Amino acid sequence: MTTSSDTSALSTDALNFRSIDFRGRRLSLAELRAAVPRAQHQTMADAEQKVLDIIADVRTRGFAALGELARKFDGVEQSHPRVPAEALTQALTELDPKVRSALEESINRARQFADQQRPVNVDVQLGDGAVVSQNWIPVGRVGLYVPGGLAPLASSVIMNVVPAVAAGVESIALASPPQKDFGGLPHPTILAAAKLLGIDEVYAIGGAQAIVSFAYGIPGTGDELPIEPVDVVTGPGNIFVATAKRLVKGVVGIDSEAGTTEIAILADSTAQAPLVAADLISQAEHDPKAASVLVTDSAELADAVVLELAQQAAATKHSARVLEALSGPQSGVVLVDDLEQGIAVCNAYAAEHLEIMTADAATVASRIRNAGAIFVGDFSPVSLGDYCAGSNHVLPTSGTAAFSSGLNVTTFLRAVQVINYDRSALEQVSGHIVSLAGAEDLPGHGDAVRIRFA
Repeated sequence: MTTSSDTSALSTDALNFRSIDFRGRRLSLAELRAAVPRAQHQTMADAEQKVLDIIADVRTRGFAALGELARKFDGVEQSHPRVPAEALTQALTELDPKVRSALEESINRARQFADQQRPVNVDVQLGDGAVVSQNWIPVGRVGLYVPGGLAPLASSVIMNVVPAVAAGVESIALASPPQKDFGGLPHPTILAAAKLLGIDEVYAIGGAQAIVSFAYGIPGTGDELPIEPVDVVTGPGNIFVATAKRLVKGVVGIDSEAGTTEIAILADSTAQAPLVAADLISQAEHDPKAASVLVTDSAELADAVVLELAQQAAATKHSARVLEALSGPQSGVVLVDDLEQGIAVCNAYAAEHLEIMTADAATVASRIRNAGAIFVGDFSPVSLGDYCAGSNHVLPTSGTAAFSSGLNVTTFLRAVQVINYDRSALEQVSGHIVSLAGAEDLPGHGDAVRIRFA
């Protein structure tokens, strides 16, 4: 494959897969971040204004605003978004036994991993009578968001609920978009998964309005039960959900800005083109704005992957959605000189999901610093992590994996420090406190210690 410029496109009928050539170029971190495939920023700016309008409307008009938004975006009439208890029970009763078995296996593996994540409390004795502790305490209430638009992500119920329960959260509420085909309730499989996990507070609310409802709460009126505000909001979603989470951060805690999904694959000449293409398509089918990026030092592999993409995309169920995602500015192939440059590109991109399909994949994976989750080798596809790996699939997107973590038990915990000094222990450091207080021109700090020994 050859290019006459840094950026071109590889076309095969309906597929227009972008190509970016970094070969022979020494790029700084800033240049790499600017050059890798990303969604257009204007879209994010547009989303922010729309979400700000939703926040203002929901905070002002409460359930009335939620009803209008459900009619506008979901095509359903809604008097109150709370899902009746009998609907949860019915959904689980009518669940396909094979799907129930799969959910139970996923829950089991997720619980095993989550149970091992809780950090231990520590007590440090700094001297006789001087003890400082750090205790991990769960937040009181969380709001979990589960997408249900283009795909009813029942697996996200597990990914949200299991670590919250493992952390010891006592109050858990869940929201998922109302579905016209199911009488204005969330998808039955989502309801069944919630019931399977013991969650009975479920709301038929979608998008940014769900995040706002959890962050600020909705007052009850008359017979309407309120939605109590939460301490932490978590869960994946589209760009509007991610934007809403960013805008309410500070009012509540959030896991990360988990927006439209993305996958990057670092591959060399040893990679199998059909597997690479299948994995890129597996994430592209989520959303027309999903990102699928191949980073490789093999032009031959890139050519073979593009051919596979065209063939597999044409045959898959959601072909139009997949082709739109693969042909968007957020997707494409990045050609590099070698694995060294490929690793640098991946660390700059900071993918939500990063697959390593190279010789000695484990060693290469150990050099990745920025990724939501890393999938090593041919038999650890992102689909495994989406469902049954035991890991969590709620992960940071849009480069935020450089500073954010995927959803885990600590998302629902706070580290509280406890200071317990007796008289002699305080007296031992009292002179230092007085000296530092004087140096900072805060004499009252020193006086608060002196008075104890007057």
